[in-house]
Amino acid sequence: METGKVLELTVDRETPLGYMLTDGEDTILLHKNEATRDLEVDENVEVFLYSDNKSRITATMTVPKGLDGHEWMEVVEVLHGLGVFINIGIAKDALIPAEDLPVYEDVWPDVGSLLFCRIKTDRRGKLIGKLASQDVMLDRSVKAPDAILNQNIQGTVYRLLKVGSYMITNEGYVGFIHNSERKEEPKLGEVVEGRIIDVKEDGTINVSLLPRKQDAMDDDSKVILEYLESRGGAMPFSDKSAPEDIKETFFISKAAFKRALGRLLKEGLITQKDGWTYIKKEEQDS
Repeated sequence: METGKVLELTVDRETPLGYMLTDGEDTILLHKNEATRDLEVDENVEVFLYSDNKSRITATMTVPKGLDGHEWMEVVEVLHGLGVFINIGIAKDALIPAEDLPVYEDVWPDVGSLLFCRIKTDRRGKLIGKLASQDVMLDRSVKAPDAILNQNIQGTVYRLLKVGSYMITNEGYVGFIHNSERKEEPKLGEVVEGRIIDVKEDGTINVSLLPRKQDAMDDDSKVILEYLESRGGAMPFSDKSAPEDIKETFFISKAAFKRALGRLLKEGLITQKDGWTYIKKEEQDS
C-alpha cells in the first residue's frame, strides 16, 4: 500500500475508531471522520492513502484536489525556511517546499492566496504541491482579442522572474508585467489590477500596474502633500530639484513630480520659494 494513490480495498472489520481495510495481505485504518458514509464488512471501497502527521499511512474516502490535474488551492500556512502549506480538501495539507518558491521570502504568497497546483508524493511518501509550469498555464489560457487593448484587467500572479511577473487574468489571458511597469514586485498568488498595454500575436498580453498619467498625478500629488505635512508644511524640493533626489525620496520621475507639483500649484495648495515648496496655509500662517 503506497501513499499518494487511490486504491480499491475491502472492509475487513469495523472498530470503535472506524474501519479496517485490507488488500488481502495488509490492513489499514479508515477513520470514521474520513468515511463519507457507513460501510459494511466485505464491501469494496475506493480510498486515497496518505501519510498523517505521525508518518502513519492512513486512508480517506475523499479524493484530494490536484490529484488528477492542476487546480487552484488556498495557502493555509507559511513557514519561513520550509515553504507554504496548501489546502487540498482532506485533513492533511500539502507542502510546497521552499526550493519551489521564489528565492526571496518577502514575495512568498500570503495565507489566503490561491496557487495553481497539482499534488504528488515525495520519496518519503509526504504530500507535496507542485506549481503549474509556464507551459501548463499557456495550454489552459485563452487568447486575448486585440479589442481589449488599454482596458483594465485583474488577475493572479503565478510566476516571478528577475525581468518581471506573469499573471493569469480572470478571463484566462496570460499576461506579463515587466519590472518597469510596476512600483513594487507583487507576491506569488497576489491578485493585481492593471491595464493592457499590448496584445501580442500569440494572444498573450503585456500589462502595466502603473496608473494612467492622470491617475498617477492624483496619487503623486497626495504623496507630496503627505510628505509636506510630515515635515511641518515645508520641504527642500521644487521643480528645480535633481531627478535623482526626487526618485530617492518619492520613487517617481522628475517629470511625474513636476506634473504633480503643477496640479497642486494650480489648485492653490502649495507655493514655491528659493528651491523650497510650502503648503500654502502654512506659509500664510507664518
